[in-house]
This record gives sequence, structure tokens and C-alpha cells, in this order.
Amino acid sequence: MTITAQHLPVSELTDLIDGVRTAIAVHTDWSATADLVADQLRRNLPTPAVLTAEQRLGSPDKYCSHTLYADPDGSFSIIALVWRPGQLTRIHDHVTWCVFGVIQGTEHEELYDEDLNLVGRSDNHVGDVSGFAPPGDIHRVHNTGDTTAISIHIYGTDVTRIGSSARRFYN
Repeated sequence: MTITAQHLPVSELTDLIDGVRTAIAVHTDWSATADLVADQLRRNLPTPAVLTAEQRLGSPDKYCSHTLYADPDGSFSIIALVWRPGQLTRIHDHVTWCVFGVIQGTEHEELYDEDLNLVGRSDNHVGDVSGFAPPGDIHRVHNTGDTTAISIHIYGTDVTRIGSSARRFYN
């Protein structure tokens, strides 16, 4: 997945943006930062209305992303991912900490260890928020439902500058 800049009005995201800045300002390790940012996302999880009706439709070809905000200093970005039924990611890990929250539908997540053994599965429903940081962040996300799923992802970098949140893909 390539992430492109499509900045939208941030007024609906102001409290979330301010909360993420506060969490990052603690200057702790990536895992603790992910926990602090997850707390902020739980408090300020937007609704699907943060996207236009057209954006909420997704793409029939693959899941798609919409940049909601990228901090000017490059310290974080907020991305909405839209998944039609059956769409999934490759198994991957990340370049930095990541936090996500589901705002529509259900996302199925599979977690893997460094040897690519499946070590956990979860179905993330509307309102569920989770976060993680490398190492230990190898996973795959899949919309196993019959409706479009949307999630908000916050990454500890401006992913529009680097093109992707994924560090490596696995077979």
C-alpha cells in the first residue's frame, strides 16, 4: 500500500492531534508511546464522517488509504484505511510504532512471531483500539466481514514522506 497525501480539514481531529502531540512529548520508548497514543485515540476516536461519502466506499481493487493529517515536524501521521469485504494486507511489520482504531465494520488481525508462526488472532470491532511497536509487530489485517470496514491508523512518522508504514513484507 502506498500512502499519498490527501489532507482533509482537521477541525474534527483537533483534540486527537493535540492528544497525540501530548503523548509524543513524554519522550518515552516506542512501546510506551504506542500505549499513550492508544489512550488518546480511545478518547478521541473519530466517526466515519471524517471521510467523504466517496472515500468511505473504498476501492474494488484493494484496500485504500486516506491521509487525514501529517504533523509538520514529521513526528506522526493519521491515516484512514478503507477495506471492502475480503481485502487484506500482506504479512508485514512497521518502521515505527503504530496505533489503530476501528470506526466502521470489523477487521480481523493475525499476529505472527519472528519465525512467522501464527501466535494470535483477534476480531477488532467498532471502538476497539490497539497499538504496538517493533519488534513484535508482525501482522496481517483482513476484512472478513460482509460490509466495508474503516480504521484510523496513527504512525510515529510522516508516512506520506516515506511512502509506506511497512518496513518488511513476509511470504
